[in-house]
Amino acid sequence: MIIVFAEGLSKDSVERVEIALRRAGGEPRRLASEGAAGRLALECKQTLSADARAAIATLPGVQFVLDGDAPYPKVASAAGAVKVGRTTLGNGELTLIAGPCAVESEEQLDASARAARDAGATILRGGAYKPRTSPYSFQGHGEPGLLMLRAVADRYGLAVVTEVLSPETVPLVAEHADMLQVGSRNMQNFALLRAVGRAARPVLLKRGMSATLDEWLLAAEYIADAGSDRVVLCERGVRSFDPAARNLLDLAAVPLLRERTTLPIVVDPSHGVGVRGAIPPMALAAVAAGADGIMLECHPDPGVAKSDGFQALLPAELAALAVRLRAVASALRSSAVGP
Repeated sequence: MIIVFAEGLSKDSVERVEIALRRAGGEPRRLASEGAAGRLALECKQTLSADARAAIATLPGVQFVLDGDAPYPKVASAAGAVKVGRTTLGNGELTLIAGPCAVESEEQLDASARAARDAGATILRGGAYKPRTSPYSFQGHGEPGLLMLRAVADRYGLAVVTEVLSPETVPLVAEHADMLQVGSRNMQNFALLRAVGRAARPVLLKRGMSATLDEWLLAAEYIADAGSDRVVLCERGVRSFDPAARNLLDLAAVPLLRERTTLPIVVDPSHGVGVRGAIPPMALAAVAAGADGIMLECHPDPGVAKSDGFQALLPAELAALAVRLRAVASALRSSAVGP
């Protein structure tokens, strides 16, 4: 099993847990040294009794305990916050990521970025390269789209997150983007995962449309093993039998991931439900579930969008939702502090 500690723990707290493990028949091994970039974690390969494991989990300084043979040790003990531009995901503040599904034109992107900035977003999303189910659908503008993203984001003081589709294009996308996105279809593209892990950029890893939580975290482990633990997990819905929504947005994934990793968690309700009217309540529910950030699609004229216009919010809708999202996040912080 792996024991992951909270940030800012004392040396005595670690040693108390090590002593308790040895008394229970285990031999702890440190997975990260104190002062390293990641959080300190202990690995214990010996099988302990259920009572001993439960007792370890309640000791001061222990954030969570993972049973099993440590399938993703780097992800379990990764640093608990990821900096993207001037934003830090996972620092206790709600991060808003917004923008169009695809970069279509300078005018469309400018209007979307302005709406995102005005709503309080700090990261601009937008696809320069678009993986589409049909080969005849709009595939994005490629490198010219990257140049537009960078120019418009700089104009409004925003960071850029955009999808990368192949290992070969990682250096080009990393040159213009602050964060590399691995989309749902590529979650288990292991060559791509290793390539983005070697790039000097944080990574937004979207959940595969049929992936279990452990498969998702193992994909993140590929990135961490390649050199970067600056990974943000993005829940974007899983494939369901019901055509009423585009996907089944799995909000239970947020608290369940908290028991397995310290990585920041973002929820994308735009792809998660794909129904414009259902996006605001699911975004609010995602904040209530404990998400560190919300990722939303917006477009100045969804009716003429070349990609996913049916799930894009208008600028006024984005602004109104952002106010409600911050209110829920503020209420949760207040309740956590108490009177």
